[in-house]
Amino acid sequence: MRLMPRFLLSAAPLAALPGRAVAAGMPQLDFKNPLLQGQVIWGALIFIFFYIVLSRSALPRVDRVIRNRTERIQNDLDLARKAKREADQARKELLDARQKATDHAQANIQTIRDMAKSATESQLAATVERLEAEMREAELNIKTAHNDALHHVNEIASDTATSLINRLLGRDEKATVLDAIKRVQG
Repeated sequence: MRLMPRFLLSAAPLAALPGRAVAAGMPQLDFKNPLLQGQVIWGALIFIFFYIVLSRSALPRVDRVIRNRTERIQNDLDLARKAKREADQARKELLDARQKATDHAQANIQTIRDMAKSATESQLAATVERLEAEMREAELNIKTAHNDALHHVNEIASDTATSLINRLLGRDEKATVLDAIKRVQG
């Protein structure tokens, strides 16, 4: 609304311009001059001629170029949309394949862990069983060696005592030593 008064104020001097222009010596704005009417008619005819010539020759070419460009742009946009759909589909398939591969790898890792755990447990059980058998055998060997040592103690003691008596007294008292050992044992 503010522009309207300004527009009217600026249009008022323009309306008064032809009268002032004639007074100031501008005959091209004198509409009563018969030459001006001829100039306007010739200007209109030239304008119509150029319009017809351009509308028949240049404007169809421009229209064709614009249509071709529009079609090319539309085709490019269609190709871009199609490529985007294909890329989105390929991305989705890639993500799905990646997820499946990850799941498969996790399952394989878990299977390998379970197999390693069971193998370790079975090896541990076999090792424990083997060690227990070796311990039983070693205990049996120790017991046997202990019993053998106890059986030979009498013999070793008699040999030692006989040898000492022989050195100290200078005589062989083996029978006396054996009798003494038998009395001590029993």
